[in-house]
Amino acid sequence: MKKNIFLIAVFSLTAFRVAAQVPQPVPNPTNTTVEQQLENITENNEDAETEDDSYLQQLSQFQGNPVNLNDANENLLKELRLLSPMQVQNFLSYRAVMGKLISLYELQAVPGWDLSTIHKLMPFVMVSDNPVFVETIGSRLKDGGHQILLRVSQTLERSKGYQLDSSEAKNFYPGSPQQFIFRYKYVYKNLLQYGVTGEKDAGEAFFKGGQKQGFDFYSAHFFVRNIGIVQSLALGDFTVNMGQGLTQWMSLAFKKGPDIAAVKRQSAVLRPYNSSGELFFHRGAGITVGKKNWQATVFGSFKKVDANFIKADTSNGLEEYVSSLQTSGLHRTSSELEDKGSQRQFVFGGNFSYRFRRLHLGLNAVKFHLKYPLVKADEPYNLYALSGKSFGNYSADYGFTYKNMHFFGEFALSDKQYPAFINGLLLSVANNVDMSFLYRTISKGYQTLYANAFTESVSPSNEKGFFAGISIRPTANWRIDGYADVYRFPWLKYRVNAPSEGKDYMIQLNYKPNKQFEIYTRYKTESKYINYNPNSQIFSPVIAQPRKNWRTHLSFKLNADFTLRSRVELVWFDKKGNAAEQGFLFFTDILYKPMMKRYSGNIRVQYFETDGYNSRLYAYENDVLFSYTIPVFYDKGYRVYLNGNIDITSKMSVWVRWARYMYPDKKLIGSGLDEIKNNHKTAVKIQFIYNF
Repeated sequence: MKKNIFLIAVFSLTAFRVAAQVPQPVPNPTNTTVEQQLENITENNEDAETEDDSYLQQLSQFQGNPVNLNDANENLLKELRLLSPMQVQNFLSYRAVMGKLISLYELQAVPGWDLSTIHKLMPFVMVSDNPVFVETIGSRLKDGGHQILLRVSQTLERSKGYQLDSSEAKNFYPGSPQQFIFRYKYVYKNLLQYGVTGEKDAGEAFFKGGQKQGFDFYSAHFFVRNIGIVQSLALGDFTVNMGQGLTQWMSLAFKKGPDIAAVKRQSAVLRPYNSSGELFFHRGAGITVGKKNWQATVFGSFKKVDANFIKADTSNGLEEYVSSLQTSGLHRTSSELEDKGSQRQFVFGGNFSYRFRRLHLGLNAVKFHLKYPLVKADEPYNLYALSGKSFGNYSADYGFTYKNMHFFGEFALSDKQYPAFINGLLLSVANNVDMSFLYRTISKGYQTLYANAFTESVSPSNEKGFFAGISIRPTANWRIDGYADVYRFPWLKYRVNAPSEGKDYMIQLNYKPNKQFEIYTRYKTESKYINYNPNSQIFSPVIAQPRKNWRTHLSFKLNADFTLRSRVELVWFDKKGNAAEQGFLFFTDILYKPMMKRYSGNIRVQYFETDGYNSRLYAYENDVLFSYTIPVFYDKGYRVYLNGNIDITSKMSVWVRWARYMYPDKKLIGSGLDEIKNNHKTAVKIQFIYNF
């Protein structure tokens, strides 16, 4: 492992030395920040990758229909998710004083807008003096674009679940090993969208057994904007995002990372849903009405959700309840099928907001009703867990911009009167220095469903903490990002049998001298408490287990057609403790995208070696359009993947992906029904898109 440390040091110093010899034109936008944020989400959510691809779809939609900055309002600018609240307010003030923009180059005069921000926006915005005509219902229905997406993926090696004798085994995979996704969508600008999605996971039956209706999951939506006083109307499946995520936040939201402005949640209250995830959405209807400075939203939803359903004989007779809600969306085995849709969930709520100049005030409420009571296991850490058949959350949120400062926050209460607070500040210290601060205190009894605030925990509960971040751009080519986050959990948590605390620090140095070259190096350290009892003592001690990480990542455009990317990363877990582990990862990508050609592709070759799961590593992988992969890497092995794309016609495109794990020292991969008797695991994916 010392050789690996030497390698990463040489790699970092050499790369920075090479970069210093490259010419210095204007910087170019990058997606490395978003990739890091997605990696962080996967790591914090216990390796559960999000299936919400609405963010990628939205960016693609804005590329096809750029936002006209001369007509865009505050809500539409927030939808881009590329601007901080201060940047939005500064632009609106600039446009109000100076009038409509003549050119995109004029954006350099907007206070707080640097070249990096402008270049990120370029693919998604435009400037036009053409007047905006009233969009008729007829033009919305006939002048938009249709898209059909078909995707099939499969692991080629057959796991144990497909090989068991169905006449003898209780649990096995009755369906084929392919995963299918079908999606039809119609979009007219940002004003009308409707469509349907169907998904079948690997191992699930298809038009037989427990899935006689075909796909295991169906989703349909109809979403329209800006019809008179009606700002948004959602029918079918939709998401709800309110306040700062203490009561309800169902769309993709980032947490700690190099983008320090991510501490502030920004989104429209209602958004259409057409992803393949089976949990984080509502099914029903919602409407937002508004005029001038106010808007109001109401919504209602009823759907079946997966749950561990239990029937128990008690002295009071037969009791029916659920012990937990299932989130995997998998319905392969008999036990998984028994859990499918066993709980009924009715939700209603709303939002009212008022804006006066640079002040925003909002009121939020959501109420849940379940058919069967939620009864958690009788464990100390579950003493304050969500329980019962009915529960709700209510909050007030605010946002206020004053000169170079933006204050925001939310105060929430559960129906059991447990409070939760979040208060934050975004501060532009100078043209090249930004800072962010966020304090949260969330009581141990505050519980809700489908919330996603800026917290260390996956859901906002039982946490107090303070976050401080800074971003410095000493020159146009250099950027320094860093943060510190200290927090404590006043009550017990899963696998933590005592009140605990933690801390998390990161510093990242980014150098981008021109459009061809970019490199960043990052050091991150965090420490959390967890039960540690290898000797099976009567009482399990709770000890701190620090984790340190050093990464260097570079991207270099060799010529007009080829780009080279590479990363080397080290991790130390509990370095001086009894559970010490180390890990190492190295990969190289070659991306091929010839100009004016109908085809493109990329390849990655990777090596990883860790002492165990605690020293695992993550790496974002390119995938087919509207998809991405973030595998977890541990033990010793290799990873190779190939992606290819060809536009058969101007309307028809095909993507192909091949990826393989290789473990030289293993004979088995996986466990349980997913066990593969081999030292390699291969996945293939084919996607077809037709636009008309």
